[in-house]
Amino acid sequence: MQRLISLLGIPALLLLAFIFCKDRKKLSYKIIVAGIGLQFFFAIVVLRTRIGHQFFYWIGRGAEKLIGFTGAGSRFVFGDLMNVEKMGFILAFHVLPVIVFFSSLSAILYHFGVLQWLVRQMARLFTRTLGVSGAEALSVAANVFVGMVEAPILVRPYVEKMTESELFCLMSAGMATIAGSVMAAYIGILQPYFPQVAGHILSASLMSAPAAVVVAKIMIPETETPLTAGKVQVSYEKQDVNFIDAAARGAIDGVHLAIYVAAMLIAFIALVALVNAVFGLFGTSFETVMGWLFAPIAFLMGIPWKEAVQVGSLLGQKTVLNEFVAYLNLANGLASGDLALSARSITIATYALCGFANFGSLGIMIAGIGGIAPSRRHDLARLGFLSIISGSLAAFLTATIAGVLV
Repeated sequence: MQRLISLLGIPALLLLAFIFCKDRKKLSYKIIVAGIGLQFFFAIVVLRTRIGHQFFYWIGRGAEKLIGFTGAGSRFVFGDLMNVEKMGFILAFHVLPVIVFFSSLSAILYHFGVLQWLVRQMARLFTRTLGVSGAEALSVAANVFVGMVEAPILVRPYVEKMTESELFCLMSAGMATIAGSVMAAYIGILQPYFPQVAGHILSASLMSAPAAVVVAKIMIPETETPLTAGKVQVSYEKQDVNFIDAAARGAIDGVHLAIYVAAMLIAFIALVALVNAVFGLFGTSFETVMGWLFAPIAFLMGIPWKEAVQVGSLLGQKTVLNEFVAYLNLANGLASGDLALSARSITIATYALCGFANFGSLGIMIAGIGGIAPSRRHDLARLGFLSIISGSLAAFLTATIAGVLV
């Protein structure tokens, strides 16, 4: 029954996107069908085949090993503060260093052209199946591996001349996916309570790429002729003299990101405590209000109604605050038993939370892409709120499709 609800949730979410459609006469149903088909293909391979199960196993083992390597560096720097038995689990020492290590590793892979090769192959797939322009395909594919600021760098020469639909697609993909560096942090947070989380989070980011295209092209269909129609060409600039330079630069970038994450967590969790103090006067809480607001969305994704308010609360925290807070509260809730969720609901929630679509990310996106293409800053600001909606709907669509199969 719940799988049937998930199946019905797909057209319901597409209808929500259709409400925001700018030009319904230009709507391309081919992109919608191809995008949903591509999502199902990815989901079936990952969730329902032997190859997919092996993929889960090796991704999980690989993530566990890499996080373990991070622990070696962290223990050298922090000593006994890393001893969970003595000091307990301290997020600043166990999770944030993972961001630093994976940022350094990503920079090395970028230096040797590994990331560019992966992006190029995926971009070709998107161009052939979805019929999007080369610049769109590259930026969407890049968002599977890197962040919303780094991905547009691969199409830097074309951003200034992108059509409105292309620019919105670029923004939506940034909102719908997550970066590899923080992906590892989320895996580290959830793995003790959800051992298969590594494969699911990677699968979610992969599936949300075509979902972002589908939702973006429903909301703002293409009405012009893109400059890079039918072309896939990566703009690749060597930033480092060798892999040591790349590793050092990546580590420094990772430190900046880890500090940003720590600052956001301190500020947002403190703000939630403040809001809860006010809501407490009326016998409720921020989490409860978010839960009831987003419960219908959770139900559409295939979450049983008795669990929908709990998952809806996480969706609200992810949208209003950020996905790090939501994943952290999911892990804490599972650890304490405060969240009474089935394994299926945990899986669907993991997919739904996997995206940068929130108000804090909007400022980062406008600053990042605006720095690459200053003349488009006005368009970025104008389309910003819509990109949060499109990115959220894309992540929810991915979770709904996962709900059909799990």
